[in-house]
Amino acid sequence: MKSSLEQSACHPQPVAIESFNPAASMPYGLTIEHLCGAMNEFIDFIGFINQQLHDRRIPRLETMLMPATFSSIIGEFMVSTIPKHCPTIVKNGYHNGHPDLVPKGIFPNDTVQYTQEGIEVKGSRYPRGWQGHNPESVWLMVFYFASNRPGDKEKGIQPFPFHYLGVFGARLEKTDWTFSGRSTASRRTITAAINPSGYGKMVSNWLYRSSGPKL
Repeated sequence: MKSSLEQSACHPQPVAIESFNPAASMPYGLTIEHLCGAMNEFIDFIGFINQQLHDRRIPRLETMLMPATFSSIIGEFMVSTIPKHCPTIVKNGYHNGHPDLVPKGIFPNDTVQYTQEGIEVKGSRYPRGWQGHNPESVWLMVFYFASNRPGDKEKGIQPFPFHYLGVFGARLEKTDWTFSGRSTASRRTITAAINPSGYGKMVSNWLYRSSGPKL
C-alpha cells in the first residue's frame, strides 16, 4: 500500500485554466494563460524528476531537500519559466537583483540591481505570514503549494503528490510590511513580514485557487 501511495505521489496534478481568476489584476502584460503554462511546466518538471528518482529508489525531491530549499526551487523555476510564456517580462539579469522579474527592454541588458518596477516571486507552503528580507514597494507574487517534507515518514504522514493551492499577487508598498528585527543572541535572518493590509491586497487579488482538497 505504501509503495502504491509513493508511486502515486510522483504524479502531480496539472493546473486547469478554469481555476484561475479572469478578473485578477496582473502587471506588465502577464496573463492567467501565461501563468497557467508556467505552472504546468513545473508540474511536468517535478513529476519527471520524482518518477526518475522513484525508479532508482531515491526519495522524492520534496522529501530530500530542506523545506526552505524546495520552496526556493519553486520560486526560481517560476522566475525562469514565466518569461517563456510572457514576452513582455524577463528574468532580472543582475545577480540577486531586486525584483526577480522586470519589464523587458526597460533596463540595459534587462539587468538592474534594485528597482520598484517588476515582480518579486516566492514559493510558500503557508497561506499567510509571507516574508521578505526588507520592506519593499514592489509587485509580489506568491505560489502557495502543498507537498511532503523530510521527516513526514517518521511523523506518520502519508505520501501525496505536489500540488498548488493558490497564487496571490498585488502591488505592495512599504507600509504593507512589518519589519522583524532580532535579538543580539539570535542567528535568525532579519526579515520583514506582510502585515494585514498587504495580506488583504494579496488575497483579494487571487490569481489561482485549487478546486481540489485542502490538506
